[in-house]
Order: sequence, then C-alpha cells, then structure tokens
Amino acid sequence: MARSFGEIAFNIAAEKATRSFQPVRRNSYYANDPRATAVWQPIGRSNQEARVIIGIRMHAAQSYDRKHKQKGQRNGPLGSIGIDVLRELYRMVDYRTGRLDPSIATICDRTRRSKQAVVDAMHRLQEHGFLVRVRRAEAIEGVHRGPQVRQITNAYGFSLPGCVAEEVDRKLSGASIPDCELSRREAQEEAIEGMLSEADPEQYLEYLFANDNDELVNGLLRLEASLPK
Repeated sequence: MARSFGEIAFNIAAEKATRSFQPVRRNSYYANDPRATAVWQPIGRSNQEARVIIGIRMHAAQSYDRKHKQKGQRNGPLGSIGIDVLRELYRMVDYRTGRLDPSIATICDRTRRSKQAVVDAMHRLQEHGFLVRVRRAEAIEGVHRGPQVRQITNAYGFSLPGCVAEEVDRKLSGASIPDCELSRREAQEEAIEGMLSEADPEQYLEYLFANDNDELVNGLLRLEASLPK
C-alpha cells in the first residue's frame, strides 16, 4: 500500500488517525488562543464610567439606525431587534475585561426573540460595524484517535463604524456645549444627575435606553466629567 508523502519525506510511519467528524466551522480558534479573545476590550475604568460610555454608544447606534432608514421602510439598517440585541449584549458584557461569549439561546431568552430573529439581528450589527464575532472551538477527549474538537460559543466584541466612532469620541472627549444650550438644559441636566445618582444599575439602564434625547447625553457627559481621573 502506498504511503503518504509526509510519511516518505519525514520517515513517519505513525498509525493513521481517524476523523472525529465533529462539526467545527472554518476560522474557529481554540478558546485559549489570543486571537479568540482579542475582541474583548475593557469598557471604562469603573462601572459608573462604563455605563456612561455604553449610554453614549447606544444613543449613537439608535441615531445611526434612524439616520439611515430608507424612505418607506419600517426599520433602519439595524432594526428594532438589532437595537434590542445590542442593548442586551451591553448588559451582559463584563465591563472590567470586556468578556462576552453568550450562547445564541441565552440571547434569545433574554431578548424574548426567536433564534432566527437574533441571528439575523447579529448579522446586521456585524455588517454595519457595531459587533465583531470570533468563532471558537475546544479540544475534547473521545474514543477516536487523532485531534478532536468541538464548537463552543462565539466570542463577541463591540465596535463602531467610522462616522459613529468620531461622534462618540467627540462626546466622550467633553466637546463643549454652546452657551445658549447650556442655559436651556441646565435645570434638566441637574434633574437627570439626581436621578442617576440614586438609581441602581438596572433602573439606570432601563431609563437610559427608554429616553433617547440630547439632554440625557449631556447629563451623561457631566457625570463622566465628575469621575476621578
């Protein structure tokens, strides 16, 4: 029986390994491979600062969806489900490490959406630059000889398309607000700050995502400015 080229060239006569036939997708990295976790980036230096950053990013994503909605269409490019999924992913992420690797089933349960709706929404988020996905796999032991792996949950990271990233960076850098706007918004910003200082994390997020307005963004910026550097 003819031997393989590798056996002849390297004088290898090892026993042929059998395939495990585990369904592993292309471009999957082992869970401990740095390429599998490179998408995880910390969000802020504290939970409070992270919530400010997330609030501004979510506001920008909602604005992006409205701005790019085609005339006559019910939804924008991200869609209401895409916004819901992005919001839930921000709720699940570990602020300190950026770790985010939920299963699709978990996302479906938390958003109360069907699997297909969630998968489609995540595809839109990736397509428009708000989400990055890395497929992962892990080695397993079994009865078969040779390398065996199985698919595990994807690793996810957050991103922003260029025009949105510039807007978010500008707001986070403390871009000045015109004097005429400061006088008009001062009373409302103080009320927002008072509410935010007393809200627990869940109440904070519920208020944050239910109120899409510039006054809220300015309140968040003032809160961020008060954080210790």
